Amino acid sequence: MARSTTNTPWKPTKTQLAAAKTKKLRDVIGPGLDVVFCGINPGLYSAATGHHFARPGNRFWPTLHAVGFTPRLFTGFDDRALLDLRLGVTNIVGRTTATADELSPDELRAGGKSLRRKILRYQPRYLAVVGFVAYRIAFDAPKAVGGPQPSRIGATNVWLLPNPSGLNAHHQPADLHRLFSELQSAVSASSGF
Repeated sequence: MARSTTNTPWKPTKTQLAAAKTKKLRDVIGPGLDVVFCGINPGLYSAATGHHFARPGNRFWPTLHAVGFTPRLFTGFDDRALLDLRLGVTNIVGRTTATADELSPDELRAGGKSLRRKILRYQPRYLAVVGFVAYRIAFDAPKAVGGPQPSRIGATNVWLLPNPSGLNAHHQPADLHRLFSELQSAVSASSGF
């Protein structure tokens, strides 16, 4: 199957998934954003398609829509449209893996330093990291719990959310909605809406 040049969803083949290990995923980021959502690292499906949180079953897009960040249900193939909503997406680590468990603590710490530089450059109002364990390692915050974090990156507020991957059974959709909704409420309140 040839790769689509539009935002039309397509399913990568096994060969394309295997080849995705060498691919990088482009950030969806720019200046003046309200929130930059930060995943752990690209999975094979996302790298193969070239879009963030693209695997069917990932709960990121349904959760964003359910809590009001997006006006309709997006898919990973709509990730560039986030910029029009003053939202963005990046990752702690750029290396593509089948699972985040393949990342070493050193990679996560190095990714945390790189992420700090990126956030200082673009200065979104909020950085929302999705992944408790990865955040704790990358930011040397072993006791961090979900929600607003005590430290900032420059003027950027940092918020910790659970990983919305369908593989994360620790947080069910109702939990994700509640936790993402708390961030959405904080963003709206600080915007004066």
